[in-house]
Amino acid sequence: MERAYLLDAPDTVKVREVVQAALAVLREPSSAPISPSAAVNSFEADALRAEIIAVGRKLWERKYVDGAGGNISARLNSEYVLCTPTMLSKGDLQPADICLTDLDGNILAGDRLRTSELLLHLEIYRSNPRARAVVHCHPPHATAFALTGTAPPNGYLSEFEFFIGPVAVAPYETPGTPAFAETIRPFIANHNTILLANHGVVCWSDTVTHAEWLAEILETYSTMYLLAQQVGRPLHPIPQAKMDELLAAKRRLGWPDARLAPSTDTPPPSPSNSPDLDRLVERVLARLNTRA
Repeated sequence: MERAYLLDAPDTVKVREVVQAALAVLREPSSAPISPSAAVNSFEADALRAEIIAVGRKLWERKYVDGAGGNISARLNSEYVLCTPTMLSKGDLQPADICLTDLDGNILAGDRLRTSELLLHLEIYRSNPRARAVVHCHPPHATAFALTGTAPPNGYLSEFEFFIGPVAVAPYETPGTPAFAETIRPFIANHNTILLANHGVVCWSDTVTHAEWLAEILETYSTMYLLAQQVGRPLHPIPQAKMDELLAAKRRLGWPDARLAPSTDTPPPSPSNSPDLDRLVERVLARLNTRA
């Protein structure tokens, strides 16, 4: 018969110390560069390809992309990026379709040509080391705002304020060009979601899935706002005191928001005291506690 082996408090502390030490080793830069062949065939690359494919399917099913539109990328490590190919529906992606490139956009592995808009993604990675994944798509209601050169107003929906906040609008440039990528440079540090005038939206986050969530949140809020405008009643904003509470929570988490001035007394979460580490420790403990 199987039974759980519960860990006491000291054991929990030990597990946390071991996990923290392992993370430190993983973060330590390697003196030897990883070859493109080793990188593209790694377990991490397999997991990222699967996530990119799953997110591509979500974007297509939600009608956030059409034809061959939209693109997705993820940082594989400090040297490489995995990205979707050009001229392929995001609903039809297969593992062999995902391209491996360097940080200059040179294709190193894959059966297809990389997305023509990869320069946009690379600009985000170069400008913000916290960005690990980028999703570009064309959700219809959010893109409707982009066609007017404006962003949906702030102050009305708590989820939108908490996860996104003010949305920047980058000026129009021809997609795929270096000038196109440069249009978002002023906004990358303080925004995780940027409308591209006459084009669509680009979102960045720590994972591909989380970047796609931001596109969902923006599209949902854009839809809700446009519907509310049709009700014929004045919109009621969130009280400023409650808005301040949301912004304080974002500051504690270290999330970007243009309304938050840089703070010298609130450092970003450290590896020894972060929600990500807490969740990882909980997962290790759960596995240990359920072993026979």
